[in-house]
Amino acid sequence: MKRIGILTSGGDSPGMNPFIRATVRAGLYHGLRVYGVKRGFAGLIEDAMEEFDDPRAVSGILHRGGTILQTARCPNFKTERGLCKAVHNLNERAIDGLVVLGGNGSLRGCYELSRMGIQVVAAPGTIDNDIPFTHMAIGVDTALNIILEAIDRIRDTASALERAFLVETMGRECGYLALMAGIAGGVEMICIPEIPFKLEEVVEVIKSAYLRGKDHCIIVVAEGAAYNAAQIEEYVHQRQDETGFAIRTTILGHVQRGGTPTAFDRILATRMGQTAVECLLAGEHGVMVGLQGSEIVPTPLEEVISATKELDLSLYETSKIMER
Repeated sequence: MKRIGILTSGGDSPGMNPFIRATVRAGLYHGLRVYGVKRGFAGLIEDAMEEFDDPRAVSGILHRGGTILQTARCPNFKTERGLCKAVHNLNERAIDGLVVLGGNGSLRGCYELSRMGIQVVAAPGTIDNDIPFTHMAIGVDTALNIILEAIDRIRDTASALERAFLVETMGRECGYLALMAGIAGGVEMICIPEIPFKLEEVVEVIKSAYLRGKDHCIIVVAEGAAYNAAQIEEYVHQRQDETGFAIRTTILGHVQRGGTPTAFDRILATRMGQTAVECLLAGEHGVMVGLQGSEIVPTPLEEVISATKELDLSLYETSKIMER
């Protein structure tokens, strides 16, 4: 093993830059030549690579959100032509191993590369926390804290104006962020894709809060819930005379992806980046490194992409108890 590449792929998540920093510095520490690939898998196809020849090349990025290597969705990589072009470019540059940080789609891309003979180690990077074989993905903790801060701020204005607020989070298929932020934020109701609900239930929750003498009501809604925030607002607005509260919506959107990564995400990204390099050096590839317990553990990519990560719905029951 003499040369390795590193890329970030898919949706960005806070902690990608600390991961790049750790991978580059671990690689250089072990005497490897390290190449950064621009714009994810698209950069493999376009041969958009540059060498990190000094540890200082990744100085000053530990606290930065986003990714200095940039990232992109790459439909062409899913084609045989695109995949073969990527493999050709890696072999042309004599790159022996590849480290990839990304979400579910990126992990499937890594698996396809490994089937083509590329020695690849992946790491989970997604704010949805929907990747199996890791307790937490890089970026989740930061996104969760951003949502929690928003809830706390919205509660102030909701109480001042005596209103109900809907706070919509990311999570098209997984309600992890909404559920955890809702519990931590002490909200009145949480709407997630995993649990069906009726619009009438939302009205009853808001009405109940008003009748109990509360000066606000906050409901967290994952974007992939049975009804999104816009649909809920429209319905509740039509029944405002019953609920007692006027209702407003805040859609957090891509605010959740940016910003300074938390200490947890910086440390997790650093540990995963270092472990990814050490796996390649040990001849262990075709794996994803994930947080299991307190350890960073490699799992075969074939197992990772074949499994699904279910949300712990006992925590939803906890949220219902706390809502009372």
